[in-house]
Amino acid sequence: MTKIHYNRIKAVLAEKNVSSKDLAQHLGKTESTVSRWCTNDVQPAVEIFYQISEFLNVDIRELFVSTK
Repeated sequence: MTKIHYNRIKAVLAEKNVSSKDLAQHLGKTESTVSRWCTNDVQPAVEIFYQISEFLNVDIRELFVSTK
């Protein structure tokens, strides 16, 4: 069964040359939590997506996989 990817957090982190550790520290989350977001095992709350977009200085829509 193919795993569905809902977010692009891992890709955007790579594009911005930011580590998941940096993101975890900024958000006050554990590295394992951010890792689970990056692998699409778990999705963060909408409020967290907003904080991630602010930290990475991207439009929040860039953090999601397009449905079109």
